[in-house]
Amino acid sequence: MKSKVTFFIVLAVALLMAYTAAFGIKFSPDNVIPGAPEIRFGTDIRGGVEATFQPVGMDRKPTKEELEAAREVIELRLDNLNIMDRDVTIDTQGGYVIVRFPWKSDETDFNPEDAIAELGETAQLTFQNSEGKVLLEGSHVKNAKPARNQENQYVVALTFDEQGSKIFSDVTKDMIGKTISIFMDDQNIQTATVQSHIDSGEAQITGMSNYEEAKSLADKINSGALPFSMVTKNYSTISPTLGTGSLSIMLQAGGIAFIIICALLIFYYRIPGFVACIALTIQVAGQILSISIPQMTLTLSGIAGIILSMGMGVDANVISAERISEEIKSGKSVPSAIASGFSSSFASVFDGNVTVLIVSFVLMIFGSGAMLSFAYSLFTGIVFNFVAGVAASRLMIFSLSSYKFLCKPKLYACLSRRVTL
Repeated sequence: MKSKVTFFIVLAVALLMAYTAAFGIKFSPDNVIPGAPEIRFGTDIRGGVEATFQPVGMDRKPTKEELEAAREVIELRLDNLNIMDRDVTIDTQGGYVIVRFPWKSDETDFNPEDAIAELGETAQLTFQNSEGKVLLEGSHVKNAKPARNQENQYVVALTFDEQGSKIFSDVTKDMIGKTISIFMDDQNIQTATVQSHIDSGEAQITGMSNYEEAKSLADKINSGALPFSMVTKNYSTISPTLGTGSLSIMLQAGGIAFIIICALLIFYYRIPGFVACIALTIQVAGQILSISIPQMTLTLSGIAGIILSMGMGVDANVISAERISEEIKSGKSVPSAIASGFSSSFASVFDGNVTVLIVSFVLMIFGSGAMLSFAYSLFTGIVFNFVAGVAASRLMIFSLSSYKFLCKPKLYACLSRRVTL
């Protein structure tokens, strides 16, 4: 009896995922599962902002190494915001950093100043003593993140680079019981008391009342790791390279193609084809949610990754359906044919998907910008292909075959000329 209801459980999950992916779910103003309407699209689809940052408070032109350091910090901020479609370049002659990135998903006013504010503070971070002497610069902070200590209290965990670790060790050795203040330019954002000598390159700022306070301070410290203060010299909007109506055309084309594929699968493979359509729904919905929930940027190449993984999802289901059909032709019963079909097709499906999975994973590690969007879409698509095209399809077909009126060989044999019943 349990196997008979499995199909309906998987179908309910597929419908729930499809609804959430299409419209999102809002439990409360602060508790929302974003869907496709909240996806952040790249500059090629929706446009964005181009901003030029220049150093301030310097009596000289910044060196190439300093500009490269500033570029790396800004790219790290964009990575933390999951903004994949971006372009950060430096102008060594003028001493500028030029940043191009897409609009937010909920942007309606298309105000460049508000968009630039998303990148965080452009002030220089320093650690100072009570007399205002700079002890350590923020550029030596590798990372700051909210965490919990052994007493289960919220803290900000700091990690310094090699040089910063040595400097901080010397500072804390002589300042036990004294205070160190963290400044963003001239603004004091936090003051902490040194409780012990810290020579591990890692430190904690205690006294955070909640997670939001810890995260806010960590974000400010991360954003202040610039080698110098910067201001926005000028900015402009970027028009989408594909035109304003390209997104709706792509969505229409994708919807029509999906319907045609499902119709052909059902017509040619009957019950395995019907199950394949549900599996594809789970796969596509899962991909959309994996992009919309963390607000990963979706570019045209990312859409190509979704399409490619859909093709591999169809391929996985077709291979299984063909194997089942061949087993039925050989004279096996439906349950036995299904078990043998999935068993014999698994190796082919596994090899093809794992190869692409490895490639997409490598691209995610070494890629950036639009390439990273493609790799992420492809990676999540292959993962959901394993979940839906292999596991869920198997469960659904076994479940349907447990009903007597659906346990007829002709319902599982494809229309290929190689199969005659």
